[in-house]
Amino acid sequence: MSIQTEGKKKTGVCMMLAASVLFATGGLLMKVIPWNPLTINGARNLLGSLVVGLYILITRHRLKINLTVLAGAFCVGGVTTMMAIATKLTTAGNAIALQYAAPVWIILLMYLFFHKTPTRTDVLAIAIVAAGIVWFFLESLSAGRWLGDGAALLASFFFGVVYMLNQFEKGDALSSYFIGQLLTGLLLTPGIRHETDFGMKTIIAVLLLGIFQVGVGYVCFFFGTLYIDPLTASVINAVEPILNPVLVAVFYGEKLGRLAVLGAAIVIGGIFLYNFGHAERD
Repeated sequence: MSIQTEGKKKTGVCMMLAASVLFATGGLLMKVIPWNPLTINGARNLLGSLVVGLYILITRHRLKINLTVLAGAFCVGGVTTMMAIATKLTTAGNAIALQYAAPVWIILLMYLFFHKTPTRTDVLAIAIVAAGIVWFFLESLSAGRWLGDGAALLASFFFGVVYMLNQFEKGDALSSYFIGQLLTGLLLTPGIRHETDFGMKTIIAVLLLGIFQVGVGYVCFFFGTLYIDPLTASVINAVEPILNPVLVAVFYGEKLGRLAVLGAAIVIGGIFLYNFGHAERD
């Protein structure tokens, strides 16, 4: 490996780690803001699109608009919208761990679109992650959180597609990020007229969500996937489901139930098995 290549790989690792940490702040900040989750998501995406758009202008990245990019943009908006709803309706731990069922969708979609047959490790990972999801739903049904968990599971599908945006011939991840965030922001932000709490704490939380958690977070995510392979990126990004509920527990006082903790361990364990199994073969 050349010095230049090694340097880019280190940059990619650092960027993906930064993206994971920034994404992980979403659960806590969403809990702090007393707005409708759709309004919150609109505001943070509108702010995020300004950051991503500024990056596109500075780097002179060519913005692409085609059906593939627009489909990706829909999924980008879908991830943040479903997670905003899920974070309000279920625990941050449930929401973020269910979102990380994304590798299961990636396996299925890669087979569907690129005819890539899953390996034994892939199948085993699907079974393990599915078992973890069952545990989440067992607890959420008794706690009345099934709707939030369902939204998080749908977010995992959208997130799986977002990981694959550059795999498609006419895809362009950065264009999808920008368009998805901008359209989501324009569609949902008008709901702010129904909100009443505009205190300093709320405004700061919204700005942090939009500028850093969504805006800078997705720019770092883009750099991470640009310089390192998807498997390595997935392993590093697994920092988020661990750190997210920890931040909420420490600063917001929300505790995970026993079944949720077990479900988190099963889901995250299945994802690590999938990633490390492929890494060893590579």
